[in-house]
Amino acid sequence: MTAPVTITVRKNGSLLVTGDVLLLDHEGQPIERPAGKPNMALCRCGHSQRKPFCDASHKAHGFIDPPDAPGTVAP
Repeated sequence: MTAPVTITVRKNGSLLVTGDVLLLDHEGQPIERPAGKPNMALCRCGHSQRKPFCDASHKAHGFIDPPDAPGTVAP
């Protein structure tokens, strides 16, 4: 049995995706994961030079999480 796919929202950072997931572009074509990386971090700030992957540009640009959406419960 394979481990479940999880997506973790990192505080003021990327989305960490773990598990066997297929990432597709806007045309449905597969996007290769970075070599040797079992997990992938996806950009949320929009400043990465390696989109859709995170390159830690959020740190230099001071990215801060938006407020929680109405009706959500913080863990």
